[in-house]
Amino acid sequence: MQYQVFIIAVLLLVLFQKSIGQDSKNNSEMVIENFQKEFHLDWRIVNDGVMGGLSSSKIEIHAEGQAKFSGRVSLENYGGFASIRGLISGEKLVGIRKIEIRVKGDGKKYDFRIRTNNRFDRVSYKLEFQTKKNQWTTHEFLLSEFVPTFRGRILKNIPPIEASEIKQVGILIAGKQEGYFELILDYLKGTFKVEEKAIK
Repeated sequence: MQYQVFIIAVLLLVLFQKSIGQDSKNNSEMVIENFQKEFHLDWRIVNDGVMGGLSSSKIEIHAEGQAKFSGRVSLENYGGFASIRGLISGEKLVGIRKIEIRVKGDGKKYDFRIRTNNRFDRVSYKLEFQTKKNQWTTHEFLLSEFVPTFRGRILKNIPPIEASEIKQVGILIAGKQEGYFELILDYLKGTFKVEEKAIK
């Protein structure tokens, strides 16, 4: 009887330690969006039509559990950009230091953008990433490295991003890349711990 109790106690201890280890692993990052059946975030389309342009875009979920951001960039009427924005509460992101995305690209360049407000015409923090045509690539963005911009101009003396203040995350295509574009999105996730060597 004592032997059976001892065995059960050992098994419970192993399960407990495994659970703690798993929780520790899970707590090192969080899923922001994984496009499984439905959107986690409230995604909005914001194209150059707000300024009189003619570009178009859409975001839709695939059956495979991914999303497609696609459309056409037009340079007519002084336009030239298309974007998606996901609204999120910064309270959910408290403590994150990096955002990672996995995408299948079309060979074009995109901006990953963060806003700390829900207004259209305000400061936007950005980092550019290059895609490879028909290939999956992973891109990591340290919050400390985002560049503040306003209407295409880089701003100075703007405080760095605080995760708790993030109101929007998004992807934008511009840079006079006229024509059709397509970007498959697999996930967005936040990371709480960052290796020191990764911090500049």
